[in-house]
Amino acid sequence: MKQFLIFVKKEWLHIWRDRRTLFILIWMPVIQIVLYGFALTNEVKNSNIAILDQSKDEATTVISNEIASSRYFHLVKNLNSYQDIGATFRTGKIRMAVVFPANFRDDLLHGNSAQIQLIADASDPNTANMLTNYANAIINDYPQSINQNQDLPYTIKTQVRMLYNPELKGAYNFVPGVMALVLMLVCTMMTSIAIVKEKEMGTMEVLLVSPLKPFHIIIAKTVPYLLVSVLNITSILLLSVYALDVPIVGSVWLLMSESMLFTITSLSVGILISNFAQTQQTAMFTSMMSLFLPTLLFSGFMFPIENMPIPMQIISNIVPSKWFFIIVKNVMIKGLGFSSVWKETVILIGMTTTLLGISIHKFKIRLT
Repeated sequence: MKQFLIFVKKEWLHIWRDRRTLFILIWMPVIQIVLYGFALTNEVKNSNIAILDQSKDEATTVISNEIASSRYFHLVKNLNSYQDIGATFRTGKIRMAVVFPANFRDDLLHGNSAQIQLIADASDPNTANMLTNYANAIINDYPQSINQNQDLPYTIKTQVRMLYNPELKGAYNFVPGVMALVLMLVCTMMTSIAIVKEKEMGTMEVLLVSPLKPFHIIIAKTVPYLLVSVLNITSILLLSVYALDVPIVGSVWLLMSESMLFTITSLSVGILISNFAQTQQTAMFTSMMSLFLPTLLFSGFMFPIENMPIPMQIISNIVPSKWFFIIVKNVMIKGLGFSSVWKETVILIGMTTTLLGISIHKFKIRLT
């Protein structure tokens, strides 16, 4: 029994001395419950909306205030004309627009019926459905508050219009998310493993004594995976169009160019991981753990980012797949041009440059 307790004590001390094991056992569950608790929710909150009030009467003011004060919506803009709606949606700043027609209050009081138009961005069909349902519930509360035993009660009819995806197909949101996930994981993991494999097999020494500079070695290791990624991108787009009926509304060349840029960014992440990993197992584990969950949680693919607390929204900005997801939706689903995605493109270029710079600087020209 005494020997058994000695072994238990030995294992206990080993856990407390090994910081990596201690981190996994104690802090990993804490981090995961915080991430899942705040990020994993089907409820949509703080969604940006715009309002076009062509009546500007007491009734529209009350309804607008009720919508804007709801925790589900955040009013970011009051529109001046119907033509402003499309331009505002193209900026990507709003998810829904509420349109009040002229003479809204007169139609409601004298005709006992009035209409409101709800225009939603259906490139994410689930979110669009939720937002229109939330808005409908708020709008329907107003006639109930003023009916007061009317023989012919007041009613407000909502006309719902779904932009970009009128049939509400889930593939319109699924395809861009899968593209970001697949390219990020495959490119990063394969690149990191390929370089670490050279270290394990001892062939890295041959590369280091060659006349090639570290920059050329890194580029040479990534070019084959860049070519493989082109095949992956092409196959995903072909399957999307011909198997899932998701059209490429925008420029195919712009979409391919942006996909290539994101692929290079992902390869840069893999190179950075390979600089610190000593084994293929470590490289694969680091790639999966550090990229799979962030891509799912912080790209906006599965869970709206605006639902998350401010610190997590800030963290999402360093996840490359978030910006690529926005680019693919804007170009492929919404049919927008480079003017709508140039900011995201500049961010990905900045990330790529930074990651490559760090990787080249940290690249070990000596194994010992």
